[in-house]
Amino acid sequence: MKHLPKHLRPRWRYLAVGIETWPDAEIRRRGFQRALWYAAGNLLGDAGSADADLTLLAFSHGDGEGEAIVRARHGHVDEARAVIGCVSEVADAPVGIRVRGISGTVRACEERYMGRAGGSSTQRDVAFEDAERPAVVRGDARDVRTESGYVGAAAFDTE
Repeated sequence: MKHLPKHLRPRWRYLAVGIETWPDAEIRRRGFQRALWYAAGNLLGDAGSADADLTLLAFSHGDGEGEAIVRARHGHVDEARAVIGCVSEVADAPVGIRVRGISGTVRACEERYMGRAGGSSTQRDVAFEDAERPAVVRGDARDVRTESGYVGAAAFDTE
């Protein structure tokens, strides 16, 4: 079977997505893709979600931080951004997601926007609510472990 001529091939845009979760959250590629499709179906409907054709091309997650590349059809970038913004939970774990940038090729997307997942995280004890508590520290953000789970705090809140 012959390939389609270039002017008949579908055109794609690639969205670099930053993912942030609690440090103990386990998010897998399949769960993230399922959450993306579910959000697209709810927001755009079946026909709109099929037109946008959101596909997860690359995914990595660990220690509360991750990144992904989502492919969308050329004319549906705004819908794709809205769908990504609607994803608030993956596999029963709350997530914070933001679109870092949009590119016309996978390579440009990786070079410009990927590999910036916040740097390293360290485990240390911080003073929070008049007690010493364990926390995961990433830059200015602190995820403090309490009896009911993690609490997000800034550097000012823990000193």
